[in-house]
Amino acid sequence: MALLALGLNHTTAPVDLREQVAFDAARLPEALKHLTTEFAGIRESAILSTCNRTEVFLAVDGVTEPDVVSWLAQFHGVDAATLAPHVYRFHDLRAAQHMMRVAAGLDSLVLGEPQIMGQFKEAMRQARDARATGSELEQAFAKVLTVAKRIRTETAIGRNPVSVAFAAVTLAGRIFSDLRSCHVVLVGAGETIQLVAEHLAGQGVHGIDVVNRTLANAETLAAAVDGRAWPLDALADRIATADIVIASTGSPVPVLGKGMVERAQKMRRQKPMFMVDLAVPRDVEPEVSELDSVYLYSVDDLNAVVEEGLEQRQEAARHAEQLIADALDDWQREIRGYRAVDTIRALRESSQSLSDAELARALKALEGGRSAEEVLAQLSRNLTNKLLHAPTVALRSAAEQGDLSLIEAANRLFDVSESADDEEST
Repeated sequence: MALLALGLNHTTAPVDLREQVAFDAARLPEALKHLTTEFAGIRESAILSTCNRTEVFLAVDGVTEPDVVSWLAQFHGVDAATLAPHVYRFHDLRAAQHMMRVAAGLDSLVLGEPQIMGQFKEAMRQARDARATGSELEQAFAKVLTVAKRIRTETAIGRNPVSVAFAAVTLAGRIFSDLRSCHVVLVGAGETIQLVAEHLAGQGVHGIDVVNRTLANAETLAAAVDGRAWPLDALADRIATADIVIASTGSPVPVLGKGMVERAQKMRRQKPMFMVDLAVPRDVEPEVSELDSVYLYSVDDLNAVVEEGLEQRQEAARHAEQLIADALDDWQREIRGYRAVDTIRALRESSQSLSDAELARALKALEGGRSAEEVLAQLSRNLTNKLLHAPTVALRSAAEQGDLSLIEAANRLFDVSESADDEEST
């Protein structure tokens, strides 16, 4: 295997440099074509480009490493000397290990994030569409994704919250047995609430109400999750139907007071209401927690959940690393097996050629009137002598030179032992 992986990510390069070398989807086919046509040593290529990383995966000849860093800099109009210190590169099994860690979310900004596996699949699809890949990268990606899926299945790498947005949805799921039947109101439309909305949508929650001071921002978010947008003055009416309320605005004062929530609960006949305040300063008056049937959590409460989830994911990550190590051992054994393929093929062809020649000689002898018994006996002797001639010469030479390793190898290869020979001779 001649596999090369190189690139830069959130740990090696600042965001402004990552932005400069990110690949636009429209230019990606052009880039893939350049790699496989402008470099004689590159047989196949694929590119993974996300907000946190740009990586190039190559099947190469392995003689000399292609100067992909200079190409990457030239393609994006970046100074190569500026780019080079931020680029990492891995070869062969180390490249495979890196790819497995990336696909499993072990190398992500958020440990265990699940989106990267889909991005890996998309990178391979794009390379396939551009006709830039073949059997080597196809096999490599298949093995990588198999390991990543196994890690997702056999470890808890993605099951525990490591962000307050995820923690909020996780806690809601603990209170309500089926989130899909819950009416959710989100207050705010910033990045945190967007993440909450994505997690809720991922749980199958529909009809989310998004309430925000700037209605246009609420409409944009609501459209992304098939929800409804409302102005801030509609908040009291919206929470009167809400099972779950999650707030994160930039308001300097609370937007949800005890009186508003109390009136909403009377209209709801005291059905349980789960409220999460992710804002600092707080969006929900602390006195709301005094109301019966209202479960109010602050960002501090969720940080404890996040820390617990991070510890659990780190433990899962250690298990995942072992799964990767096991997969690499299997892969390495497979690669070693490939090395014998050419030798086995040549040995079979040589043996078959000798057999064909001796068979032709035997048939000719039969046509000449010699007895079948005599011809078959001669055929057996000739085949034995000719098949074993080269090994016999090599073994005698090794014995004369004191090379016992070749003799031991021959014992294993032909399943014979010196002790058995000795017993037969006594």
